[in-house]
Amino acid sequence: MEHKGSPMRSPDPEAQARAKAAMATRAREREQRLQRLPEIRLEGEAALRRLLPIAQRDTGQSGVIARFLLNMYNGDRFPFDLTDLRRLDYDVFDDCMAVLKMDFQPEKEVHRYFQNGGAIWEQLAQDWNFKDFGNQGWR
Repeated sequence: MEHKGSPMRSPDPEAQARAKAAMATRAREREQRLQRLPEIRLEGEAALRRLLPIAQRDTGQSGVIARFLLNMYNGDRFPFDLTDLRRLDYDVFDDCMAVLKMDFQPEKEVHRYFQNGGAIWEQLAQDWNFKDFGNQGWR
């Protein structure tokens, strides 16, 4: 049976070269990131340890940080609006970004950096009276 339709085209050498270059760039970027991972984790953990006490206080930024940390803990249960980050001071914003970078390739979940972290995060949700979307999710 004869195949009808467009005949198979030979691969475009320029497209192949671009794809190969893109893959090489991605591999280099990944290697650089892996080399920086210990530093990223140290910075992220230090930032996380600065953010938790802010979330446990009652300041203008505390609610934003509490919701951010709860979202890192369980994003389905505790959604977070990224535009709320605009309400933060620069140093607090930078700490959030350091935690986010750390959590991009997590060694462990954010609450596990603290003894009784699960209980601390659950208390945070209660203290701020955030709606827990539980199994229903918010999406």
